[in-house]
Amino acid sequence: MSIIVNLDVVLAQRKMRSKELAELIGISEQNLSLMKSGKVKGVRFETLSKICKVLECQPGDLLEFKDD
Repeated sequence: MSIIVNLDVVLAQRKMRSKELAELIGISEQNLSLMKSGKVKGVRFETLSKICKVLECQPGDLLEFKDD
């Protein structure tokens, strides 16, 4: 079982760069990059809320469950 992060897809749909999103939500580009690649163990709800607000999306648009 794994969680797939679709942040790059949503960013492309919104025509927004990772750098811009990182600045708007107040995290480093490096941390955002780790999140996009799925290499993080967890995400704070506060960070997820900020991402959803800026990208005008729902958490389910960013995260997907895949049963191996």
